[in-house]
Amino acid sequence: MGAQLRVYKRRIRSVTATKKITKAMEMISASRIVKAQRAVAASTPYADELTRAVTAVATRSNAKHPLTTENPQAKTAAVLLITADRGLAGGYSTNAIKQALALSAQLRAEGKDVVTYIVGRKGVSYYNFRDLAVADSWTGFSDKPTYGDAKAVAVDLIAAFTAETGGVDELHLVSTKFESMLTQTPVDARLLPLKLDEVKLSDDQPAKAEIFPLYDFEPSAEGVLDALLPRYVESRIYNALLQSAASEHAARRRAMKSATDNAGELIKSLTRLANSARQAEITQEISEIVGGANALADASAGSE
Repeated sequence: MGAQLRVYKRRIRSVTATKKITKAMEMISASRIVKAQRAVAASTPYADELTRAVTAVATRSNAKHPLTTENPQAKTAAVLLITADRGLAGGYSTNAIKQALALSAQLRAEGKDVVTYIVGRKGVSYYNFRDLAVADSWTGFSDKPTYGDAKAVAVDLIAAFTAETGGVDELHLVSTKFESMLTQTPVDARLLPLKLDEVKLSDDQPAKAEIFPLYDFEPSAEGVLDALLPRYVESRIYNALLQSAASEHAARRRAMKSATDNAGELIKSLTRLANSARQAEITQEISEIVGGANALADASAGSE
């Protein structure tokens, strides 16, 4: 019994130490979510307005630009997948990878070759372990991305898209959208060629605001698009990185809270088992003492 009690106490100490670690990680993630949400809120209006500007230039001019012109014979599509650098975030990276694999399968079904680009060590490890080809990858900033990180990613992708030979015809982005502390949804979207859809205004704006003005482009519409479209790609990637970072922190906080709660329940269970083992040990010792006393009493009575 003494050995069993020592085993329970050792496990309780181990689980208690783990609970302290998971609790600390939960608190760290909770504090970082607020900063990540603020970054998302600050970058989204810029990305949206830049998209409106690019769409306006592309639709209100006759300029033909490679970043806005559909290729009816597209043969190659690039997929940028955003995952986490670290684990312990539940199914965050796994869900994003599944979304990317589903998108890749859909593109292949359309007869297109898929070239994969990855942000985050988890995605890189997954593809490398399964011997899946990765054109390029970036790591080390998934939980706190900067605009410089997004620009570094965008430069390579735009270069691949605009390459005359050996490039890609489409660029798709797979990331995780932060909807709430409990809900983070993996999404995919096509970045290039830009879909020239009309930008609808919100219902609370006056109807006259829907009339588009006439535009004059200096030096030309092509020059304006050359300047705006790279910024558009950078801003969309940056916003996706921020959305994914907020989702990563929220998923890790939820996973660590679940781990902390489970550790607490396990400690309670082990404590009950340890108490039962201690009580059984005490009962056995009392039984042995009583048995010994009875044996001595019987021996003394027999000698008399």
